[in-house]
Amino acid sequence: RHAGVLLPLFSATSRTSWGIGEIGDIVPMGRWLARAGLDLWLMLPVNEMSGGQHSPYSAITAMAIDPIYLSLPQVEDFAALGGEASLDAADRAILDVVRRAPRIEYDAVRALKMRALRAAFERFEREDAAARSPRAAAFQAFVAAQAWWLEDYALFRALHAAHGERPWWEWDEGVRTHRCEAIKQAREALGRDVRFRQYVQWQADLQWQAARAAAGVALFGDLPFMGGGDSADVWARQHAFRFDATIGVPPDAFSETGQDWGLPVHRWDVIAEDDYEWIRQRARRSADLFRGYRIDHLVGLYRTYVIPKDGGERVFVPADQAAQLAQGETLVKLFAEAGARVIAEDLGTVPDFVRASLARMRVPGYRVLRWEREWHQPGQPFRDPAAYPSTSVATTGTHDTETLAEWWQTAAEAERRALAQLPGLAGRALSVEAGSYGEAERDAILELVYRSGSDYAIFPLQDLFGWHDRINTPATVNDGNWTWRLPMPCDTWLSREDTLQRADDLRTLAFRSQRLRMRVNGDA
Repeated sequence: RHAGVLLPLFSATSRTSWGIGEIGDIVPMGRWLARAGLDLWLMLPVNEMSGGQHSPYSAITAMAIDPIYLSLPQVEDFAALGGEASLDAADRAILDVVRRAPRIEYDAVRALKMRALRAAFERFEREDAAARSPRAAAFQAFVAAQAWWLEDYALFRALHAAHGERPWWEWDEGVRTHRCEAIKQAREALGRDVRFRQYVQWQADLQWQAARAAAGVALFGDLPFMGGGDSADVWARQHAFRFDATIGVPPDAFSETGQDWGLPVHRWDVIAEDDYEWIRQRARRSADLFRGYRIDHLVGLYRTYVIPKDGGERVFVPADQAAQLAQGETLVKLFAEAGARVIAEDLGTVPDFVRASLARMRVPGYRVLRWEREWHQPGQPFRDPAAYPSTSVATTGTHDTETLAEWWQTAAEAERRALAQLPGLAGRALSVEAGSYGEAERDAILELVYRSGSDYAIFPLQDLFGWHDRINTPATVNDGNWTWRLPMPCDTWLSREDTLQRADDLRTLAFRSQRLRMRVNGDA
């Protein structure tokens, strides 16, 4: 049994980070989580985002870590240049602004870090590459070992920049269609920028593996069902996708018209003919970075909702249930075979046969407290979390929902009363009056989920404290989405009285709910 936290890396800022949570911040945040009896940190995707985008689901690669997450003080070449003191006055002023900003200033942070990384790379080329130093050899070894994804990614990024960051379908014909001679010429002409992109990923890998080893908790990631059309993966594998249609979801209780995500459609037959090589690569890369990960929109692996661009009939692919079942189980098993623990985001409209399939394969699906109800019974009573199946993830919310505090305060009184009638809340002094939400309500509901039957209990960090701050409000575009930062630097949490006390309270709760083992010396 595990207890974990949902926290985007970008939110976990420290006193030394450059306005955004960074790889180096994993260690101090992880140590606080371990103190709190939490053994799992579920992040949102950390893949490189499209230019000008803030959503971690708008990636231009399924493989590369976004350079925005690098900790510049830990880049050896940047430190050798003098670190922050090497920045000019204008960049030092920008650094001060983004550090003080109440929310993440993505564009400013990205531009600032890329200038610093360019300077670090130039120093590496002068001092190490030219001298063929041991560091230069280590870099070349990384490039060779990771060539299976790094080659396409680095060239794609260099070409993207050379074409003014326009999407690949607007590039010159030869590189747009991936012709061998044009690709060879591009590698030669853009060799230095390609090398720079490889250097950045080398530094990201060094930092990530060091942080993962020292974090003290298991790092879990989030694997999007599909990346953007303007991505290195789609550009390099155009034969494996349809571009005459897009992916979405059909009408449901949340949308009368359904949703069109505008993403290219997998040609699963072509992918199967290639022995699912791209799927195997995604699974391998995810396992290299994470102990486990959540597969977003997992039902899409079983059946994809295809929306023709010419207005034709919208259909599921494959069309029949037997084929959907066979495809989905094949793909899920491929992800699991790479060695990382797989959990399924199975929220929304999911056929019963898909949930039965996940249960057979022992892949945990989600149980969101507020949505786990007997919807067809009078009064729609809540399901008792103690009865949740062990192969599941119990949670109080996701990155797309309002926080537990906001939900409790805005829910109808009848809904609050219905929750308070659960056996796990019997005898607890809960206020169900409008607008009420204090420590008593927070801790009682948390304990209810901690004591659930689910092997995994994963909580948005805000819910562990009773905060109201949201990560994302779906179907909206505003400055609040994806920009939330911790209210206090994560590297102070083990020295602050309030966060230390909260950690100790949560540790006690984890022990009492059998999510924290007793060590031999008797200490939990």
